[in-house]
Amino acid sequence: MYTVCALYHFTPFPDPAAIRGPLLDTCHANGITGTLLLAREGINGTVAGTADGIARLMTYIRALPGCADLVSKNSTASEQPFGRMKVRLKKEIVTMGQPNIDPRAAVGHYVEPKDWNALISAPDVVVIDTRNDYEYSIGTFKNAIDPQTKTFREFPQWWEENKDRFHNKRIAMFCTGGIRCEKSTNFVKQQGIDEVYHLKGGILKYLEEVPADDSLWEGECFVFDGRVSVGHGLVEGPHDLCHACRQPILPQDKSRPEYEAGVSCHQCHDQTSDADKARFRERQKQIQLAKARNEKHLGAQG
Repeated sequence: MYTVCALYHFTPFPDPAAIRGPLLDTCHANGITGTLLLAREGINGTVAGTADGIARLMTYIRALPGCADLVSKNSTASEQPFGRMKVRLKKEIVTMGQPNIDPRAAVGHYVEPKDWNALISAPDVVVIDTRNDYEYSIGTFKNAIDPQTKTFREFPQWWEENKDRFHNKRIAMFCTGGIRCEKSTNFVKQQGIDEVYHLKGGILKYLEEVPADDSLWEGECFVFDGRVSVGHGLVEGPHDLCHACRQPILPQDKSRPEYEAGVSCHQCHDQTSDADKARFRERQKQIQLAKARNEKHLGAQG
């Protein structure tokens, strides 16, 4: 079993580039794969490895300036969920495109998973899923609003166009691990909304701590690794990924006529050209050849 660690932390990094090399070396030395993002505002990412390797990496990251109280969330995977290790420099560790956002200044009221059901069941509370449309499509909380955003950058415009719907309502927001809500609740508070809440630790913490029999979660939770989705207890879900469009698909979707492994699914078959499909077929061929040689093709996983 592999340990999968999701983490984020907002803290000033004056020179993220100086952190990148030593961090990548530490990951390689401990057999870690996955992706970490570094920006002037902090660190974000998901990585996987042995339990000991992850523990050593987290000790290293918590020794970085301002990261002593970084909180991470661990789960498990039966197979290696990442093909390689990447440490990337970004302008934002989660891209919202709003220059005045600062989660260190103010965020919504944190709500523990055990208290979340009572909050979102209250008649004066509006529940907003801050994730993207394909994530919402495979699972969300009961009665949650879908902003139908394709990227997090679209959320501020969606809020501006819909904020009047929420007059005299308390706002409850949630996302996969909590990082998007750090920014979305700060943004909403800057719009003059004080009664804004968000799920501490995100969906992952809720699924870890709240028993299925007591849950208001419906479906599976999309995750950005080879497992594709997880359910209660953070057990691996049934979804796979279409490697053409990167959208989640169920096992039965592979029986549909539009499906071709690595080339198309019912969600993207009509969205790509014949040239695109030919290129995808060649990539899939190389993946299969690498598999036959017991090698890992770098294009097989993110």
